[in-house]
Amino acid sequence: MKFKLENTHPFYQKTEKEKKAIQLKVVAIAFLLFIPSLLLAWQTKIFFIAIFVFYLLITIIAPFIDVPTNQKTGILIYYSNFLITEKEKNGVVKIHGGTLLDYYFVLNFKWNGQQRTNYILQQYLEGLLNLIETYENGENKRVKFTGTTYILNARTAEKLGFKTRKIDSVQLLILSMNYFNLLTSNSMAKRKLAFPNLRKAISFEANLEDLIEKKALIKALSDRLK
Repeated sequence: MKFKLENTHPFYQKTEKEKKAIQLKVVAIAFLLFIPSLLLAWQTKIFFIAIFVFYLLITIIAPFIDVPTNQKTGILIYYSNFLITEKEKNGVVKIHGGTLLDYYFVLNFKWNGQQRTNYILQQYLEGLLNLIETYENGENKRVKFTGTTYILNARTAEKLGFKTRKIDSVQLLILSMNYFNLLTSNSMAKRKLAFPNLRKAISFEANLEDLIEKKALIKALSDRLK
């Protein structure tokens, strides 16, 4: 069954007007939070304070603006509430985990940290199943799937059909630049302050046939976490 984003994701169930109102609210809150740092920087002449706070706020609000826009235009495709891919390019599909937008709107704030973590992992697996089935029934059988993660360890990724390698310096830099965003998401998932360990981050890749071979296992793990 094809994943219906508008049927399960609270943000995408909203009307376009409601989505725009949320985005404007997020930008307004970020602006209000930026003002004190701007005043402090002006008084102390340490302008790096304002630049740093501005950068942190941009990384926080970006998913609320960029992700819905790119989803609407088809650049980003949701296969579950927490598994997103970029549009296929040159036979390669880049896989991403859920963004801060998804953590905020999808997670049940009454759940404890373990329940939230289990749900996120289940959605990763369910999304992977939807991804496999989409390409399994499509014309391009030679597609390759790639990505980076600090959530899954190499052993688990390989169990699911991926080949893993140590993350390269460019990808590590990108993750590091988004560290505050990752910290916020990870803390929301664990329901406590939880610092992501980027030293454990890995890169992974798999061909379609590798994932099809593990399809039954992925489904069994997903069902177990439901």
